[in-house]
Amino acid sequence: MSARLLVCASALLALASVTSSSAAPNGRVVGGVDATIGQFPHQVSLQREDGSHTCGGSIISENYILTAAHCVVVGNGIEPYPAKFYQVRVGSIQRTVGGQLLKLKRIIVNKTYGNFLNDVALLELEQPLVFTSNIQAIELADEEVASGEDVIISGWGRLSTYGPIPHRLQWNTLKALNVEECETAIEMGHDCLICLAHQEEHGTCFGDSGGPAIYNGKLVGVAGFVVNGCGSANPDGYAKVFYHRDWIKANAGV
Repeated sequence: MSARLLVCASALLALASVTSSSAAPNGRVVGGVDATIGQFPHQVSLQREDGSHTCGGSIISENYILTAAHCVVVGNGIEPYPAKFYQVRVGSIQRTVGGQLLKLKRIIVNKTYGNFLNDVALLELEQPLVFTSNIQAIELADEEVASGEDVIISGWGRLSTYGPIPHRLQWNTLKALNVEECETAIEMGHDCLICLAHQEEHGTCFGDSGGPAIYNGKLVGVAGFVVNGCGSANPDGYAKVFYHRDWIKANAGV
């Protein structure tokens, strides 16, 4: 069984493949539908300097965005690329137009990131956001998600493993699994992960990395990896926000 991280291959973040219970960089929402304006005001597009979409992210305060560590680290390490290499588009469901383009001041990576676990990072903005109907922070999860509950994902990842990247934000509904179910399905039963099950031809894909999973209006997951390609019969792996809540609050002050 092979897992793949969900960032798009580039000079900065190259696609890597791994085997057994590990994953590789890349991610779009497979089998999803178009988002409407204002439906996901917390969603951002993390982009390189040239404006190319790399990952998703979620606004958690006026100053901070939460994304995946593998979107911003050098190689397989834990040191981030300089913040000047990136920008974020906020307030738009189009990854190339609309909203605002903002520069980053600093990137904070969870130092325990590795082997697809603890895959979270914070992006500090150069200037604080001004919230509008299309730009809003999302509240962090304060409890576990029960098995079988509907969880909503969103992103600009590919429509299939080798498919096109959409211009308009996509979303889909997946099912939460508990730790034991995740271990049975993909041998990744860890407290720091939330696995999201789906039918084939649905789920997360390359370019969705770092993007949100929400339940009852709160942020419960950060997109991390897929197993055996996008839209396979296997669940997708997300960093569990509830598990990382204390780290997020300590580093972002939310």
